[in-house]
Formats: sequence, C-alpha cells, structure tokens
Amino acid sequence: MKLVTRFEAATLSTGELHGLLKEAFTAFATAPRGSQERRDALASIQNIESELAIRPPGL
Repeated sequence: MKLVTRFEAATLSTGELHGLLKEAFTAFATAPRGSQERRDALASIQNIESELAIRPPGL
C-alpha cells in the first residue's frame, strides 16, 4: 500500500478516507511483520485517523 500522508488525507472526502482506512487495515493485516509495506500501512492508518478526528461530525 502507498503511504497516505497527512497532506493527502486532508484533500480527501470523509467517505474516501473511510475507504482508504479499510484498505490500510487490510494491508497492515496481510503484510509481513517488519516489512516496509506494514510500516506504511500503519503510518497511513495513523494519518487517516488523525484527519478524521479533526473533522466535524457529519462531513
């Protein structure tokens, strides 16, 4: 999975972020331990969740 940066997350809709969050969880769960793919998926999850946390509910 490609790393989703904070900047990229800020440009996406809430629906798109939820879709990417699902993809990131799947990528994290299936990537080998210690791999770059797993680290990127985890960083993406953190970036997406941070962006979702600052958005007002319902947007």
